[in-house]
Amino acid sequence: MKLIIAAIKPFKLEEVREALSALGVRGMMVTEIKGFGSQSGHTEIYRGAEYAVNFVPKMKLEIVVQDAMADQVVETIATTARTDKIGDGKIFVLDVQQAVRVRTGETDDDAI
Repeated sequence: MKLIIAAIKPFKLEEVREALSALGVRGMMVTEIKGFGSQSGHTEIYRGAEYAVNFVPKMKLEIVVQDAMADQVVETIATTARTDKIGDGKIFVLDVQQAVRVRTGETDDDAI
């Protein structure tokens, strides 16, 4: 099993969710986050004063899938979330040793 962690632009969330559902992804966890990478934040003007915005809002997706689906899920996220502008996000893939469905006690592939 693989854990796929993706940070994407907030307005791309629904489009990515729909594309992953079409692939057969049955669940994901979504968290609102703030961070910075290459763009290192930006400045905004509010009521005539300039403010530095050091952290940019993003959405963090956490998805556990079978090994066989991981590459396809990563490619789908990358393609769907891409705007070709700085700050499109990052995707990380990690190994998952064990998964347990709390309600039924099912484990590993049966739990996801």
